[in-house]
Amino acid sequence: MEIRGKTVLVTGGAVRVGAEICRAFAAAGAHVVIHCNTSRTEAETLAASLPGGGHRAVTADFTSPGAAEALFAAAGKFDILVNNASVYRLPGGETPANAAVYRAVNLLVPVALLRLAAVRPGPGAVINVLDQAVLARNPSEGGAYLASRRRLAAYTLAAARRFAPRDWRICAVAPGPMIPPRGLENSRMRRTLRSVPLGRAVSPADLAAAILFLAGCDSATGVILPVDGGQHLS
Repeated sequence: MEIRGKTVLVTGGAVRVGAEICRAFAAAGAHVVIHCNTSRTEAETLAASLPGGGHRAVTADFTSPGAAEALFAAAGKFDILVNNASVYRLPGGETPANAAVYRAVNLLVPVALLRLAAVRPGPGAVINVLDQAVLARNPSEGGAYLASRRRLAAYTLAAARRFAPRDWRICAVAPGPMIPPRGLENSRMRRTLRSVPLGRAVSPADLAAAILFLAGCDSATGVILPVDGGQHLS
């Protein structure tokens, strides 16, 4: 797939890693639809700063009923979907309410958006942003957050087979530690990086490059690509 001239919807695209993904697609000549929830100002500022034209911001709260359908309608026709939005380590621990949020944001809405897009004839591509922990050997660990990620990983593989006849390719990236979580911006992640064979954090630009590769590679579907400095080898 030629990225130039295509329209890409990036969920959670206003800040942090999502903004880097948007910049990479814009630099490749795509028109970027930047989804946000509470970061509308940042999304609009990013859209205005991107090279090229046709970039815009759309808002949707993934915990609200009908969020996927509303976002799909607001985004208009797109050729590439990057399911990047996620929640991680909600305050309060493993409560039923938090589990429902993990499930909605990390699984149900990404799956719904994928289905809405891929029922149309392609060519098209969906890239789900997961977590390298989905590749770990012990599936019983990780709580509700990781359970939602593992289910999206499994759906990535099933959807790749299901939607291949419509010429939609479904892939995923499984990033390792990149930037500290919100509230821990000054952390150097020393303990986490001990489990990374390369001994360094993943560059958001490297993750964005991997997503661009999968979006543009017409022979890639059903792929979960680790971008984690070798952490999945542990």
